[in-house]
Amino acid sequence: MSISVNPLSVIDNKFDNGRKLGREEESPVLPAAYDTYEGVTVDMERAPLMEPDVFSSRLEASISQWRKQLKKGVWIKLPIKKMNLVESAVKQGFVFHHAEPTYLMLVYWIPKVPCTLPPNASHQVGVGAVVVNDRRKILVVQENSGCLRGMGLWKIPTGIVCEGEDINAAVVREVKEETGIETEFVEILAFRQAHKVFFGKSDLFFICMLRPVSFEIQTEEVELEDAKWMPFEEYAAQQAEREDGLFKSITEVCVEKLCGKYDGFLPVPMKAVFCGRSNYFYRSGKNLNMVDYS
Repeated sequence: MSISVNPLSVIDNKFDNGRKLGREEESPVLPAAYDTYEGVTVDMERAPLMEPDVFSSRLEASISQWRKQLKKGVWIKLPIKKMNLVESAVKQGFVFHHAEPTYLMLVYWIPKVPCTLPPNASHQVGVGAVVVNDRRKILVVQENSGCLRGMGLWKIPTGIVCEGEDINAAVVREVKEETGIETEFVEILAFRQAHKVFFGKSDLFFICMLRPVSFEIQTEEVELEDAKWMPFEEYAAQQAEREDGLFKSITEVCVEKLCGKYDGFLPVPMKAVFCGRSNYFYRSGKNLNMVDYS
């Protein structure tokens, strides 16, 4: 199936509606950017303030022109200060795609064929930190909220990866924020996928091995009830670690790693030629020094 990607990442930033305009008033068509997938992006942040009836008329004229130009997907980015235009867009067939704190994104599919616009993000990404010191003690915490609150369960520090943040950076940050412990990223040990986790979205949870470089705990009291260094054997002997599927799997992987029988995934820096972005490629650390990425 063909996929039309989010044009915000590929637009050419030429707001010209396919021709040069001396002034915006010379055309009823809304200023837009065209992408390489025959998509159109209208960023209303750039447009002047207008009444809903004026916007509705201009939007109708715009869709008519884009249809003649054989355009496909139309994206309208409405800043929060222009939410009075939402109803006008919806009445012309636009639907919600996603929302952020400062804007709402709406989409419209022009051709009479199945829509191939990408859906909203399907997953959130979480991290869990396995931090073991040279005395074979693991850094553990007790939650101050959520379903584990008040259960007396000691677990590894966890958190959410922020937008634009690498997994290896996110897990180091979370440990620092929650416990005050400075760490170095070692590798990704494993990950778990789950569905219907948060407002119907799926979840990817990456369990990471970290190396501590400081040891004095300073608990973040808002999220945590307590934190401490616990002998690994004591941690693994907890009932949840022996019975719950996820906790048990994490413990088993940790045991294998501490015994030198397990290789995780290391971040290898790489650059994408077509877009110029720098990324990380995570792969097994086994035989990694035999691979030339230059």
